[in-house]
Amino acid sequence: MKNSVSSMILGTGSAIPEKVLTNFDLEKIVDTTDEWIRERSGIERRHILEESKTNSDLATLAGQRALEDAGITAKELDFIIIGTVTPDSVFPSTACRVQAKMGAVKAAAFDLCAACSGFLFGLSLAYSLIQSGQGKKILVIGSEILTRITDWEDRSTCVLFGDGAGAVVVGPSDHKRGILSVYMKSDGRLGDLLYMPGGGVSFPASHETIDKRMHFIKMKGREVFKHAVRTMTDAAVHGLTEAGYEAEDIDLLITHQANIRIINAIAKRLKLPKEKVVVNIQDYGNTSAASIPIALDQVRREGRLKDGDLCLLVAFGGGFTWGSSMIKF
Repeated sequence: MKNSVSSMILGTGSAIPEKVLTNFDLEKIVDTTDEWIRERSGIERRHILEESKTNSDLATLAGQRALEDAGITAKELDFIIIGTVTPDSVFPSTACRVQAKMGAVKAAAFDLCAACSGFLFGLSLAYSLIQSGQGKKILVIGSEILTRITDWEDRSTCVLFGDGAGAVVVGPSDHKRGILSVYMKSDGRLGDLLYMPGGGVSFPASHETIDKRMHFIKMKGREVFKHAVRTMTDAAVHGLTEAGYEAEDIDLLITHQANIRIINAIAKRLKLPKEKVVVNIQDYGNTSAASIPIALDQVRREGRLKDGDLCLLVAFGGGFTWGSSMIKF
């Protein structure tokens, strides 16, 4: 067996659809207001992918930008891992479609379904693959087209979701920086609090499932909020402890961008000042598995994340799933 090695993020990229749907636009669609949405979620606008495009189109663009940032080509990739709950199709995987579009001829490609935690679960897997010596260059993408499984007649959920993709290239570390910890957890007993009932073999598409609107996201908001704050705080503490740091050592906290109240609650529990907490939910809404890599790429390109900085990534999603990763850049 090969000696284990450390891993690090070599490059980041993201892709956001051009079309914007504001809260004022939503006022014309459902019984809601801009003030109501902002107060309860922090969201002001979200982006929607044009109908002629698919998840793999957006994921490919984000991935190509991450490759360019890392200074490598698609032919150098050993793996492509995509976290998503909105694949182009059940099979082949969206990752295989991205592989074909990129020309990543030697990469093993597959999708990973962990809802909003999908990117962090994929990052954890990439970390392990590099440690075990099975790969040296791995592309991890979080990409979602949630607006296509959004019920535009449900005022409580349709205001929350947007489309987008974010990506990172993971490779061996120089040991002075890199991924310091990874943590993943799940609790399937709580799956029915946030899910989409239709589309699988339990409820395949039929006139009945369509009439019952079973192919859209269903969520019990209050229960999800309670568990999200508790489990993401738990994940943050585990990530810090495993890496040997305290919350005060963090330079930036990037959580899944689900709700501004959840983000603020976690920051308060960790006693972090606002300037250390990344928030972009106002511009993109909840993009599920894409939210953390989009935010990560944004802060890097804005210069907020510098060499030597400690960044804590924390996510929570349907399943329930949750996790964290501590990274020194």
